Amino acid sequence: MTTCGGWNFESTYTNLPNKFYTLMELNPVRTPKVVLFNAKLAKDLDLDIEALEQNGAVIFAGNEAPENATPLAQAYAGHQFGNLTKLGDGRALLLGEHIMSTGKRVDVQLKGSGRTPYSRGGDGRAALGPMLREYLVSEAMHHLNIPTTRALAVATTGEAVLREEVLEGAVLTRIAKSHLRVGTFEYAYHLGTDNDLEELVNYAIDTLYPESKDANNRSLALLEKVIEKQAILIAKWQLVGFVHGVMNTDNMTISGETIDYGPCAFLDTYRQSTVFSSIDVQGRYAYQNQPTIGEWNLARFAETLLPLLHQEEDEAIRIAKEALYKYRSLYEEAWLAGMRKKLGIRRNDQGDKKIIGELLTLMETYQADYTNTFLALTFQQFEEGPLYQSEAFQTWQKNWKTHIGFDQDEEAIRALMKQHNPAVVPRNAYVEEALEAAVKHHDFTKVEELLKACEQPYAHKEWQKKYQKPPHPDQSYQTFCGT
Repeated sequence: MTTCGGWNFESTYTNLPNKFYTLMELNPVRTPKVVLFNAKLAKDLDLDIEALEQNGAVIFAGNEAPENATPLAQAYAGHQFGNLTKLGDGRALLLGEHIMSTGKRVDVQLKGSGRTPYSRGGDGRAALGPMLREYLVSEAMHHLNIPTTRALAVATTGEAVLREEVLEGAVLTRIAKSHLRVGTFEYAYHLGTDNDLEELVNYAIDTLYPESKDANNRSLALLEKVIEKQAILIAKWQLVGFVHGVMNTDNMTISGETIDYGPCAFLDTYRQSTVFSSIDVQGRYAYQNQPTIGEWNLARFAETLLPLLHQEEDEAIRIAKEALYKYRSLYEEAWLAGMRKKLGIRRNDQGDKKIIGELLTLMETYQADYTNTFLALTFQQFEEGPLYQSEAFQTWQKNWKTHIGFDQDEEAIRALMKQHNPAVVPRNAYVEEALEAAVKHHDFTKVEELLKACEQPYAHKEWQKKYQKPPHPDQSYQTFCGT
């Protein structure tokens, strides 16, 4: 144990029945070295930045645990591409909760920290590239105002990991409100008792939703909270063109945070059927399917709560269905509100959906760039391209301007649009370019520059424009989960 860094640890997860976790020893690595450290996040967490910059590598690589940390691997299940599987932290350790001066708690987890009882034959390690990807994209998501886990540090291990080739090993330190997943509840439902399930529900409410402690039906209160959080989260994904890539139930948090950035990517060309993940051959997790998959995952969550929703099964099912029925309207309300802001629509009007739908249809027809189309409308600056030259778009734009009163209040409308149309997202081509420089040449300059650009997505600075150019239209892109 080490006192380095200003940590203030407690582990409430061990208050749950021990079937939910396995206490673990650390798996020290040969030569730990911090290659990325999130000093701004460390400051927000009330950590000692100077101490961590000097001596934090031993913690961030998993060689030493902070004082009062209790390393453990969580057990959970998950529907992976629709099939239920027993899982768990196969390459991660939860150190516990760090408590800030405000009393707020966050989970601290090491990802890539070595083999656990849930590794299923894997080595429990992670390669540098995927850990840098998660750092980059999760931080970009945070600054896009999308709920997400965050990255505190990436440390290399001085040890190799074998995938299709020999790669440099690394560990990511991940910060989250909670690492409870839908899969955690599936584990309790399928492999535990009703008492185990009730303890898990109570723990989730106590740690995440204390305002629901006095609810008449705590399980229903939890279900309703999670439905609302996920509906809003997925709407935010759609609004920025984010494709998660692997929306298994073990990758769906109870807190409503985005988690696990393996085969994720952002749309360049607007195409609803876009799939980036190399293993999603059926398109289950395509961009257009994310809202529906969110609802499907929530139905699996609701099923786990049936024994606690009501003692009569038919009544429990009715209660669950009634709660789930609200998801679609919550999602559509959040998505429509966000899309209105992206198009400068300040008053809700019956014709809003028509205007929005017509634009998206044109964008897909003419294979327009998603992010840049909204930027072009914001600043009324249109480069050459089939969409902007089309008569259909010019007619649409005239109708849009009339609909929102653009000519009468251009300044206020543009200000609203600038706040909701990012100048930069971590485009796939630039992420890959930065990762290649870091992994192959240990040059982290491009990673740091892209991080800086993504820290101010709504600043609309001239120097950010170099990240706005999309790749060649014929360039295909695939992502891989990194395990």
